[in-house]
Amino acid sequence: MPNSTRNSAHAQAGKRRERKAQWHLLFILVVVLGPLVVYPLARLIMLSFSDAHVVSLRAYRAFFGNPETRGVIGTTLGILFASASLASLLGVALASMLFFRPFAGAKLLTRFLELFVAFPSFLVAFTLIFLYGSQGSVSIGLQRLFSLDNPPMDFLFGIGGVILAEVVFYAPFVVRPTLASYATLDMRLVEAAKSLGADGWMVATKVILPLAWPGIAAGTILCFLLTLNEFGILLVLGSAHLINLITLPIAIYSAATVDLDLPMATAGSVVMLLMSLSLYALYRRVNKKTGAR
Repeated sequence: MPNSTRNSAHAQAGKRRERKAQWHLLFILVVVLGPLVVYPLARLIMLSFSDAHVVSLRAYRAFFGNPETRGVIGTTLGILFASASLASLLGVALASMLFFRPFAGAKLLTRFLELFVAFPSFLVAFTLIFLYGSQGSVSIGLQRLFSLDNPPMDFLFGIGGVILAEVVFYAPFVVRPTLASYATLDMRLVEAAKSLGADGWMVATKVILPLAWPGIAAGTILCFLLTLNEFGILLVLGSAHLINLITLPIAIYSAATVDLDLPMATAGSVVMLLMSLSLYALYRRVNKKTGAR
């Protein structure tokens, strides 16, 4: 068979495969993603911009005009930055210890941290209550040990408990990307820096961090994204009657299910969706730099 004929046959086969892939993609979009993702999101956005079947910004004016909205957003951002920042620092510290200072059982701990991300977040909240709540085993044990009149620990139901639970739950999400980034390091550069007299802090800040920052940044942004959308921990530890710690996810849930104010709920949902998509776009951008190294 002449080369021109063979090349033409290959080109036609390639076009057929490309058309087949496009049809498969269209099928997935229409049959799978359409009713499960695209349509609900489209309806959510349309509902937020409608008022008696007329395009309107009333829901957004009501949302941002509500005097409680500023406090809700402030509480959300405060918990977000506190929890995600501490979780990121803890995750990077754990990954650094596991990679640069391995010890007996380090691999087992790494596997546990990988498994830990599969746990539901509210399970961590309940575990902390059973251990460190006012009636938890550790708190009761300390009370009996020191003959105290009241349990010494009573901080979980509030902002302190929420931040603690989110740090414990989301730190492992930073560990894995950081370890993957460390695995790409050229250790000869680290050894060369040490041989030239650089101390541990200088090696970390001048050699390791500049090379590993894309993976660390990707894990940190992922931690912020997941913490922003956290609901279970807040529902368990932040919704007590005397605390009533309201964040944006809780406010949306209350507006939709308790107050039955769907326009307010949809406006808040769209605002939260935009915040999440912005973080996800940043995560994708940084993650591409990680893959390109």
